[in-house]
Order: sequence, then structure tokens, then C-alpha cells
Amino acid sequence: MDSSPSEPRVLTIGHSTHSWERFERLLLSAGATAVADVRTSPWSRHTPQFNRDVLQEKLKGAGLAYVYLGDALGGRPTGAHLFDEGVADYEAMAAEPAFKAGLERVRRGAESHVVALMCAEQEPLDCHRCLLVSRQLKRMGLAVSHVLSDGRVEPHEATERRLLVCEGLEHDDIFESPEERLARAYHQRARKAAYAEEAIATPALGAAE
Repeated sequence: MDSSPSEPRVLTIGHSTHSWERFERLLLSAGATAVADVRTSPWSRHTPQFNRDVLQEKLKGAGLAYVYLGDALGGRPTGAHLFDEGVADYEAMAAEPAFKAGLERVRRGAESHVVALMCAEQEPLDCHRCLLVSRQLKRMGLAVSHVLSDGRVEPHEATERRLLVCEGLEHDDIFESPEERLARAYHQRARKAAYAEEAIATPALGAAE
């Protein structure tokens, strides 16, 4: 039986504090067949069921493939040129060759699997998997949806509409195109949610992993 999706699509999910059983149900209910781990640090002191080695074995038992892509698509950069005033610069990160190569691996994987990009944050709008990775995958023409904690699967376009509302930019502006407003909303949200160097880190939103 061919398990390939009818058209390339990508999911994202945050493991949050879910039990393994709940997380597995969310993945399977959404139709995922593989997980791409985009955490820079693939371990969790508070949720050890999502440590890389444990997670990989549990996914295998559930019939799901696993790949670690946090080295290419993680949300915590190391180069000084990838920070803007101490905050991870998603636009600069998106231009990095390693990041582009990571996106290409996801694109190729989506030809034969329904890939779920996994990070830690529950809310997509608090996480680089949405604000950075999904934005670029959409630009590549892939259909992206987010598995929410209640089991709903939200298309990225709907997430972008929520983003505009959250950033107070949902109304048309004669001086700004819809594309410009959306880009500004992404920038504003990223300044709040992206990884910040320790000296200026704030607890407002969870720092990207």
C-alpha cells in the first residue's frame, strides 16, 4: 500500500507538556507519518518523554519516522550576524545556506511522508516553527498546517490571519499592501517570540528552541 500523501504537505506540532499518549494521538489523528525535530536542543528536563533518544524509539513504535533537523532549522542561532539587537533575526537566518538546505530536506521528505515539524512551544505563533520555518515553506509552495493542542489542524493561512489580529494589523491600510502588513506582523511577533541573548531575554513569550 502506497503511504505517500496525495500532495506534498507539512504539519507542525509543539510537544508542550503533553503526555506521550496524548502527543501520539495528536500526530496520528492529523495524519502524520514522520516527525522532523527542529529543536536546537533536542531534550527536555521537564518532559523527558521528548528527549531525542526516547522520542525516536516511541515514534518508531508508533510507526512514525524520525529525523533531527535542529542543526539546520533550529531557532537558536550561534553567529553574531544572525542577531539583531540581541534577538535572533529570522530574516537573516532564512538566508543561511544550511537553513535553505534544511528546508529542501523537508520538501523532499514531504514527497513521500506527511512530515510534522516538532518543537516545544504549544502555540504556533510563539514558535520559530511557524514564524520562521513555515513561512519559508509556504513561500516554496508547500501546504503547511499546525496541529493545535486541542486536536484541531489549522491551515497556515488561518494562522497568519490570527497573527495579524494579535499584532493589531488586521485592518486594511491605504499606505501599506496586505503583503507588507503581513511581513510587518511577522517581524513584530518574531521580536517577541524569537530567542534572545540572555542579557535581554524577557519572559513574555517562550524563547524558541
